[in-house]
Amino acid sequence: MNALLTVSSRLRPGENISKAASRIAAVVLVGFALSLASDAFLTSGNLLNVLRQTSLLFLMASGLTLVVLTAGIDLSIGANVALSACLAGSVIKATGSPLEGAVVALACGTLIGFLNGVLVALLRMPSFIATYGMMWLINGLTYYYMAGNTIYGFPHGFRQLGSGYWFAIPVPVYLMLIFLALAALFAGRTIYGQQVYAIGSNPVAARFSGVPVKRRLVLVYVLSGLMAGLGSLVFLARLNSAEGDIGEPLTLPAIAAVLIGGTSLFGGIGTPYGTLIGALLLTLVLNGLNLLNIDANWQPFVTGAIIIVAVLVDSLSRRRQEARA
Repeated sequence: MNALLTVSSRLRPGENISKAASRIAAVVLVGFALSLASDAFLTSGNLLNVLRQTSLLFLMASGLTLVVLTAGIDLSIGANVALSACLAGSVIKATGSPLEGAVVALACGTLIGFLNGVLVALLRMPSFIATYGMMWLINGLTYYYMAGNTIYGFPHGFRQLGSGYWFAIPVPVYLMLIFLALAALFAGRTIYGQQVYAIGSNPVAARFSGVPVKRRLVLVYVLSGLMAGLGSLVFLARLNSAEGDIGEPLTLPAIAAVLIGGTSLFGGIGTPYGTLIGALLLTLVLNGLNLLNIDANWQPFVTGAIIIVAVLVDSLSRRRQEARA
């Protein structure tokens, strides 16, 4: 109970609303600037593409948000997506069954998340080291398994998961909304979610308050892995191909979306709604770079700069809170 009270003291409603409003205002300003800078920005095709990109990014970042809420990090999500997609693609090509491929992808993602949770919670390895090492292990397995080959040409029905439309809205957008509701319900309306906030706020107080810290840490890493597996299916369906390096560009944007959305690296502060806003803002920025014909090599630079600014703002905000306390 003391740990949950600590969380409540750190998550002041007025501050949350103010921070959310500032991020929404940033989205509006970026959108307005891009509409002036490029005639192609407000076209229906481009806006739908922005929604589709945001959806995939959010699916990956939603699970990562829970990990960061515990003051942890999961650097293996991009590699997880790659291995899950390659295994799913192989199964679909071999059996002709997208359902079997989906089961394999979700199982692979969940297993990797479980292994991360065991390393962090039970073996007490720092999450950065555990998931960084896992990233390299998974990359090695993926490259060995694929042996430089590419799997492509999946059934039309499966491809609709990533590139299809329903009532003129991209299918991934519906998945995003479903899992946004589930993530918000888990984080804000269940005892499990409150315990996750408590662990991130003060793990010692959470433990003395009866929170099963180790089990909850394993749970959040499992959920992060599961969402990476789901994201791999959407990504695979959109690309219509799988190769060993497809996950490499995905980890940094997912982390950026979480941090831009207001989830604190120090734990205990953040919401799935904020992650959605962060994913949308980052997607708009990268979309703007493409529309303005800026060299794609600058995209990692911009993403890294955004992460640094987000962490700096979070750190300064934390210091002000501690000073007031």
